[in-house]
Amino acid sequence: DLANLFEALSDPTRILIISALLDGEVGVGELVERLGLTKSAVSHQLRGLRQMHLVRAHKLGRQVFYSIDDDHVSRLFTLGLDHVQHG
Repeated sequence: DLANLFEALSDPTRILIISALLDGEVGVGELVERLGLTKSAVSHQLRGLRQMHLVRAHKLGRQVFYSIDDDHVSRLFTLGLDHVQHG
């Protein structure tokens, strides 16, 4: 399971998505704009992150909003980023 977690975090697009969600909930449309990717590509990556319990979703009308699933994900991401920036 740990290997699967790190594999999920190994994709640059997923890293960008998690980074965008660190400050709070973001709609799919806004993620598409921020990342400059197609809605299909963003949705595909979000589905994988959701299956790994790294992000969670909720609907408001026809819009879907995503956020980091829990504090563990934020801490893991931040520690990894600190490590990379330190070296």
